[in-house]
Amino acid sequence: MKNKILNSAIALAILTSSSAFADDLKFQPGEDNTFNWASYEQFKKDVNLKGQKLTIKGPWLGADKDLAESVIAYFEAATGADVEYAGSDSFEQQIVIDVQAGSAPNIAIFPQPGLAADLASKGFLSPLSADTEKWVKENYAAGSSWVDLGTFTDKKGNKNLFGFFYKVDLKSLVWFIPENFEDAGYEIPKTMEELKGLTKQIVADGGTPWCIGLGSGAATGWPATDWVEDLMLRTQSPEDYDRWVSNDLKFNDPKVVQAIEEFGWFAGNDKFVDGGARAVATSDFRESPLGLFSSPAKCYMHRQASFIPSFFPEGTKLGLDADFFYFPAYASKDLGKPVLGAGTMWGITDDSKAAQAFIAFLQTPIAHEIWMAQSGFLTPYKGVNINAYGNDTLKKQGKILLDATTFRFDGSDLMPGKIGAGAFWTGMVDYTGGKSAQEVGNNIQATWDALK
Repeated sequence: MKNKILNSAIALAILTSSSAFADDLKFQPGEDNTFNWASYEQFKKDVNLKGQKLTIKGPWLGADKDLAESVIAYFEAATGADVEYAGSDSFEQQIVIDVQAGSAPNIAIFPQPGLAADLASKGFLSPLSADTEKWVKENYAAGSSWVDLGTFTDKKGNKNLFGFFYKVDLKSLVWFIPENFEDAGYEIPKTMEELKGLTKQIVADGGTPWCIGLGSGAATGWPATDWVEDLMLRTQSPEDYDRWVSNDLKFNDPKVVQAIEEFGWFAGNDKFVDGGARAVATSDFRESPLGLFSSPAKCYMHRQASFIPSFFPEGTKLGLDADFFYFPAYASKDLGKPVLGAGTMWGITDDSKAAQAFIAFLQTPIAHEIWMAQSGFLTPYKGVNINAYGNDTLKKQGKILLDATTFRFDGSDLMPGKIGAGAFWTGMVDYTGGKSAQEVGNNIQATWDALK
């Protein structure tokens, strides 16, 4: 839900359909050795789909549609297939109508796993091959995480891999102004212990460590759910995170309450937050990071996902005027380097030889590197040339993904709508307003119990 809200604020809300043309390749094969052209040539040699048609539907419009089609063009050029991509700002509703009417595309691109899981349980998705599952485990950083996220129960109650993740969004980031850090003599914290130490040091030096804003109109509160999700991954095991998302671990369990209180450590201290703790809920999330850029700075750090530079002052140069670091894990808890994020999952809704071949195409380095070299794309694929990224910012974010030991999807997006896009949001607003973490957990759990 959060991703849908953000995408609708940025994407062009029109329905469009077009076909990528194989003779319109963004980068010519063999001309730039940054790309793994051998993977393209091998795929071209192995797969012949001349005369076959492949239909793909997804949520991408505008610039993202153009970028997706720039990759699809290589599949067309290699195989001779005719591919038609159709994007929609109401994809989630349209794909349900299509599969129920028997007019599903060959491949659907899901913005989050929940809808795909529902369609798989009703028999509308085709399982991917055992070779694909093996490939993901061996070739994606934190590969088992990606298999787990794409594995669902089918109509007969059997678990299978139904989804291939391609194009990932990163949330576990802290943004800062390098000049401010340099002037104050601050170093990038490598652990959560160091991050908390830096927070205290900034206060001791007379500054304010954090800008935090939860305001988002009718969706006010969602930025705090990202904080809690990140902190769940840094205080509890990935298995407990999964149990929490499915409500096998209750919202008022001490483990969840602890994660909420961890957020409170940062957001609940008047000295730690610009405007004081009570200003957190009323500060708009889009305006909150502007405190980094004021003179003097209103704050030194802002935890937010990779999209937030869209709301930085015009002309801001990433890596120079503003930069980021990984929201670190506790050194003392031995939970590795967990990463929170989101991503698009590709599933087969109308099986065909061309559909299976396209999933195989997504397992080639070139299918990732073409988009990497442009904009707005991150991948956990260990086989790509990380130097193919179009700029240093994407390269740094890609490195964070490759270093991850665990990846988990935005938890609230996987919860029932009345929880993840309702009680969880309002509960976090209540928490910043003075309610205890235990009371908030109790209230959210009561709402979840009432759904049964």
